[in-house]
Amino acid sequence: MTDPADLRPVTTEEWPAFSRAMLEVFGDEPVGSFTETPPSVAELDRSLGLWADDGRVVATAGAYSRQLTVPGAVVPCAGVTWVTVSPTHRRRGVLTAIMRRQLTELHERGGEPVAGLWASEGGIYGRFGYAPATSRGNLHGRTRQMAFRPDVDLGTGTVAPADADAYRGGAARVHEALRRWVPGSMERDERWWDRLLRDPAEHRGRASARRFLLHTGADGEVTGYAAFRVRSRWTDDGEPDGTVVVEEVRARSTPAYAALWRYLLDLDLVRTVESGYAPAEDPLRHLLADPRALHARPLDGLWLRLVDVGRALAARRYPAPVDMVLEVRDRFCPWNDGRWWLRGHPAGAFCAPTDGDPDLVVDVDALAAAYLGGVSLATLQAAGRVTEVSPGAVTQAATAFSWPVSPYCPDQF
Repeated sequence: MTDPADLRPVTTEEWPAFSRAMLEVFGDEPVGSFTETPPSVAELDRSLGLWADDGRVVATAGAYSRQLTVPGAVVPCAGVTWVTVSPTHRRRGVLTAIMRRQLTELHERGGEPVAGLWASEGGIYGRFGYAPATSRGNLHGRTRQMAFRPDVDLGTGTVAPADADAYRGGAARVHEALRRWVPGSMERDERWWDRLLRDPAEHRGRASARRFLLHTGADGEVTGYAAFRVRSRWTDDGEPDGTVVVEEVRARSTPAYAALWRYLLDLDLVRTVESGYAPAEDPLRHLLADPRALHARPLDGLWLRLVDVGRALAARRYPAPVDMVLEVRDRFCPWNDGRWWLRGHPAGAFCAPTDGDPDLVVDVDALAAAYLGGVSLATLQAAGRVTEVSPGAVTQAATAFSWPVSPYCPDQF
């Protein structure tokens, strides 16, 4: 019988079997070079595989070494990925063994203080201490109803289509300038830009190849970018009814941002806009003359796990002073379970174990949800996830854990 204790890293030679087993569980077709050669972003030394007695791969997992923006800082983050368990080996503790192995190794090695993932199903990872820390807006609307307010300034720059090479250079500079200010953002080195710009036909979903825009200021500097697809459609009456599927819009100024969106909303033969991974609080709504023209069906985005509570809380900044003891409940990672003295302010923070009386009692997944400033600790208190011991502690903590910029993560992995 397969023993979860036999989990081990996969080798390059084993990658084809490993990747095919993973894709089978996800229901994806094993096409392209991914199934033959590990992608450039793969870190096989951080992978985990489980083999049945017949040589079949029955569980997979991995992690990427990422850099995550948190309020006021950038911290290393383990990007958990490739997590699957074959239907033949479920309910045997395999997934629990994978999660425990990853988190224990991170803790024992003093590795990344936080881990993140994109959940394929919402009911899986909460029991391991993960929680949604960013949201995606899942925006949609009819483009003809999305006129801008008359006072919206489109600036003096220009928006123009770009090929992949020009887009990559300009977008990379803008992304690097912006990502350090937006909690939830991640770095993109050359390997990640390679991955982001791959556009296999089987992943297009009846839409066009990916198209690119660059916004250039009057001085010739690229100040914004957009990536999108067009899904053509015609009504039974022969009228155009296409959809522009917007993947990402980022800009360094409001006029550049507005100009990029105006271009996208004015595309010929397009009547609907969709943007599944736009921020939940996208500024686009506030550019519109009719805010009701833009509809949202918010979904969870990046899920976070505080691997080491002390290091994670000390790494971020706090816009309002905080000085309190948190009693953290963490049944899965016992090294976190206990009381932590947190002192923080806009310039830095300190967090260490203590035997002092607690001001708040909080589940570790609730703390992860609040970590980037996207979920208020007061909201979590209302849901029974935070208990106030000292009067006023929730108000103080909710204010300190907030952040003026809403968290956003456009990078799936």
